Amino acid sequence: MKKILAIGAILMIIISFSACEKDDICVDGDTPLLVVGFYDINDTATVKRVTKLRVAGIDQEFTVNTVPDRTDLDLVELPLRINSPTTSFVFISNSASNSSNEETGNADVVTFNYETKEVFVSRACGFIANYASLNGTLTSDTDNWIKEIEVVQTTINDQATAHVKIFH
Repeated sequence: MKKILAIGAILMIIISFSACEKDDICVDGDTPLLVVGFYDINDTATVKRVTKLRVAGIDQEFTVNTVPDRTDLDLVELPLRINSPTTSFVFISNSASNSSNEETGNADVVTFNYETKEVFVSRACGFIANYASLNGTLTSDTDNWIKEIEVVQTTINDQATAHVKIFH
């Protein structure tokens, strides 16, 4: 009887350890960012930096933390809202502040519309969001520095290449 109990206990230990998974460490489970490249309106194949670029989310009290503030950039990575089918950003060229701490750069508003698709990655990572049916619109004003927006990839599931081209 003792041998049967010992064998049963050993069997239970083996079964319980065989049900274990690897450590719950997530290495490939991040929601991709929207990649926006800036190009020359006169030569649409040429990358063109935006001088002292500042990017802020509409309805946010701060600039986007994935973009270095007031830096000359030709590519930015932007987070889209997961719980909303639209995200708007203010792109400010030649950003600076006057003595009253007011923005003096040229600000243009771009709105991105999309569908959010949840994707299960793993038990450790859980769900991430991918985006589909992406389109972008520019709010017209009297002094737009952004001349045109072209959506290159309507599906966002990685950050390998630019999804959107902004021409200026």
